[in-house]
Amino acid sequence: MKTYFLTAFDKSGEKLLDETIQAENDQEAKKLGEARLKEANCHEHTHRLTSPAGQLLLFHR
Repeated sequence: MKTYFLTAFDKSGEKLLDETIQAENDQEAKKLGEARLKEANCHEHTHRLTSPAGQLLLFHR
């Protein structure tokens, strides 16, 4: 399992979500990240999901 990093912000820059996600690969991490963003009602806020190698997998501004 790899550790991915999910962060969401509101317009003032305050962190709404700052979590890690455990997944086997990037595609699984993206699915889990999108589900977590919707669950936390943060999918319309600025967010990002990065891989352990620092790759940006999800980004919304």
